[in-house]
Amino acid sequence: MLKGKNAVVTGARRGIGRATVEVFAKNGAAVWACARRYDEGFEKDMMELSRKYHADILPVYFDITDEGQIKEAVKTIKSQKKQVDILANIAGTADFSKSFTMNSVESMKRIFDINFWGMTVLTQYISRLMIRNNRGSIVNVSSIAAIEGTPAQYEYAASKAAVNGGMRQLAWEMQKYGIRVNTVAPGIIATDMGNQIEDELKETVLKHIIMQREGSPQEVANVIAFLASDLSSYMTGQIIRVDGGGVNGWRK
Repeated sequence: MLKGKNAVVTGARRGIGRATVEVFAKNGAAVWACARRYDEGFEKDMMELSRKYHADILPVYFDITDEGQIKEAVKTIKSQKKQVDILANIAGTADFSKSFTMNSVESMKRIFDINFWGMTVLTQYISRLMIRNNRGSIVNVSSIAAIEGTPAQYEYAASKAAVNGGMRQLAWEMQKYGIRVNTVAPGIIATDMGNQIEDELKETVLKHIIMQREGSPQEVANVIAFLASDLSSYMTGQIIRVDGGGVNGWRK
């Protein structure tokens, strides 16, 4: 499905990002696996995936909130002399412990810096490489929180809503270069972030979705791989919910 493709994947250390690296490699792609800082365990994990699937996987390290580090990372990617076919913007964070009235502006800005602004800067640089080839697929990871809202996550929902809105506009701008832009909006997924949700709230939400269970990182990664591949060649500007059949207005 992705044979011969070269992909940049952020948030590759764990969760949906790590699952996406594996699904991409399994389907024939070479991957720049991006994480915030060097870690021997991560290096070993990527090496094992590379051997398992006979795929080129190169760890790349940068802080998504630091434009200087992003520039250096893109230089590293360019130095490989390979065209970039896919960008999967997966790195993200949330603060589940504070309500809107108790949260600080600085904390909320930090969430935006990671979830929206950092992704935007990286997408700028990578899209320039894609434009040279007149083709590419950009896949962002948003959240159903951006569509439905969720308790005590004002800045998270707002930052992911910005991802959705930016994606729609970017799809219009990139189409003339043969670049498609789509977004995946996961529901409750069994990741470190998903595990921070209070049990009572999680149970309430799961009762109001059709499949009545959490999703796995691989289930989201499979959809990302589809959108990254030529199998979705007539799709752009779309928000694809991967939420087990979430029911609108579940809080009523």
